[in-house]
Amino acid sequence: MKYREFITSSGKRILAGKSAEQNEELVEQFEGKGNVILHTKKAGSPFCVIENLKPNKKDIKETAIFCARKSHDWRDNKSDVTIHLFNGKDIYKRKGMKTGTFGVKKFKEIKVKKKKIEEFEEFKKW
Repeated sequence: MKYREFITSSGKRILAGKSAEQNEELVEQFEGKGNVILHTKKAGSPFCVIENLKPNKKDIKETAIFCARKSHDWRDNKSDVTIHLFNGKDIYKRKGMKTGTFGVKKFKEIKVKKKKIEEFEEFKKW
């Protein structure tokens, strides 16, 4: 099964899971590495991995909008979405955690505004 892919305006490739199983697989590939990963604060979104160890702020912002747009939070509420931004080195998996579920030691929060998510429909780079 192929991951979702998105290319930022600066050409950075973003990989995102389509299911809990793909999220599990994707995170396991990048866990412990320095890649930037994003996921919504609420459950039910793809883990989005920026395949570049030093993405710029615009790449992160575009990836956050993409992550929000593909989330259950957006689908169900059509309002602002909070995204967690973290490093692959900060992810952990404890025994007994469900497939596609991970813990994160430290993260930053990004609030993606409803308007930006709606505008994403017009941003066809994926």
